[in-house]
Amino acid sequence: MPKGEGQVILKYERMEAEEAFDLDGAIVPLFPRTDESLTAFVEYGLTGRITLQAQGGYTQGEDAFVAYDGRAPTQLGVRATVLRTSRSVVSVYAGGTLAGEGRNADFAAPSQGDGDLELRLLAGRSANWRRRPVFVELQLARLARAELPDETRLESTLGMDVTPRWTVLLQSYAGAADGGGEAPLWLKGEVSVVRRLGRWRLQGGWRQSQSGRNVPLERGPVLAVWRAF
Repeated sequence: MPKGEGQVILKYERMEAEEAFDLDGAIVPLFPRTDESLTAFVEYGLTGRITLQAQGGYTQGEDAFVAYDGRAPTQLGVRATVLRTSRSVVSVYAGGTLAGEGRNADFAAPSQGDGDLELRLLAGRSANWRRRPVFVELQLARLARAELPDETRLESTLGMDVTPRWTVLLQSYAGAADGGGEAPLWLKGEVSVVRRLGRWRLQGGWRQSQSGRNVPLERGPVLAVWRAF
């Protein structure tokens, strides 16, 4: 993020699950559960290489045993660019999360967990394909968590500008909790479109679990409003 510039992303997510992946990755019935969140993500360029990131919001949901509502996990961290070329960028992120009053992990009960520390490596590259701008980004993260298993995550984004105002995004979210053969694993996919309107962007998409172990099979909409400043 250039020095003195920033953006805020207001995002709404509603994930529902009536099935889950068991120890063998097979799909089994699950008591219905719903998890909703409304979050605000802000990033601001402190220098040409250092960007401040923060996120907070509200969450609510219910399952067969409990209903909850309250503060979503609160995140604060710094991203530093370590390499930049005309087509590529590599950066690292370090930050912490204060646990919220809802689910602090998809596989955890509401309010379980007490925050985490995160170290993340990000690498992105842009190009042109059939005269259309495209980009790809990979992120590898390690989370040291309190009162929950530590996690390793691998996330990817493939984007294409299909017109000067419309972008299609294909994203994946994979992760594994520490703990051996019974620890949770997950892979989710998301498809969305983004409409640019000057400094504003509108995003709408759908996220769904693709595979996993000891995690719910979730699906639901993702809606967001972006504003550059």
